[in-house]
Amino acid sequence: MRADQKQIALMVERGSKVLEIGCAEGELLEYLQNMGCDARGVEISHERAITAVSRGLSVVQGDADSDLTSYPDHSFDYVILSRTLQTVKKPHLVLQNMLRIGRHVIVSFPNFGFWQIRLSLLKSGRMPMTALWATQWYETPNIHPFTILDFLSLSQAQGAHLEKGIVLDNAGRPYPFKGTGKIANLWGREGIFMLSALN
Repeated sequence: MRADQKQIALMVERGSKVLEIGCAEGELLEYLQNMGCDARGVEISHERAITAVSRGLSVVQGDADSDLTSYPDHSFDYVILSRTLQTVKKPHLVLQNMLRIGRHVIVSFPNFGFWQIRLSLLKSGRMPMTALWATQWYETPNIHPFTILDFLSLSQAQGAHLEKGIVLDNAGRPYPFKGTGKIANLWGREGIFMLSALN
């Protein structure tokens, strides 16, 4: 599993009911299922959804931008979105639906405020290419790049409570999120945050 997925798995209680949006071929779902979770997934790619189902996982093909409205309120203990928020058309609506559907929401994302990205943009004047931003700007699925500070601002605007935050450095090592986020915004390659709705 990826470093962010390992940290996400540590946040989930055994035996929970979990929905992963953008689950790809189900690597994290399978791990959670082995933890005794009732783990289900939604994946936009037909091929990846079929692969996940062939592994014995409960996955449906669906689009986070349009299909989350059909899920009832508070129907899952955890709703997970890993490295996907920057690819959806309406990130604020996706997050809003996640907070409605789950008691806890876990989101991981590449931080566009990471110092190496800033330096690359400053030096070259072009959109950076890194391990996490590995496609050209005109081909990338990452249509809404954002920073840790941007995510915190969006979460606050959604009325979400920040339960826990973890920042991964360039080597994938986890550090607890602290303070206002300015240091994490500069030094964190990825952010992983667990939220809940205030109401």
